[in-house]
Amino acid sequence: MRKIVALLLLSLLPAVVSAQKAQPFVGYIVNKEYNVYIRMDFYQNSVVVPGQSIFGELPGFFGDNQDGRKWLFTSAKVKGRQATLAITNDYGSEDLTATLTCTSDSTFTLRQEKGSTLKIARRGHWTKIPKEIEFKRPGGTVNRLP
Repeated sequence: MRKIVALLLLSLLPAVVSAQKAQPFVGYIVNKEYNVYIRMDFYQNSVVVPGQSIFGELPGFFGDNQDGRKWLFTSAKVKGRQATLAITNDYGSEDLTATLTCTSDSTFTLRQEKGSTLKIARRGHWTKIPKEIEFKRPGGTVNRLP
């Protein structure tokens, strides 16, 4: 009986793994060069920005490990392995559209399409983020919010 139960559980494992791969736009990705990250859940829109819960649940946000300001994803439309994002800063004074493409299970490319430019604060100055920037999932392909 134990063998049958074990075999049944093992037969369900590929279904669970493929379900995770079917949702690449959930979790946490980082860019070490600029020390920035993205938290996202484009399917459930369930991300709350730390310290800014007044905005409620969102598809995600772009954050900076050296500064508390955030760029909020106000909408995310997923089509295959690409998501189109509407992004605004946490003051609401700048906005842009961008695409986030899942190029592999652990690598993503953010491309700013039109509107304002993503900026982060460094040493008292604004530093522009390149129009195209690569992010990686720390630790591989786990689809979860830390």
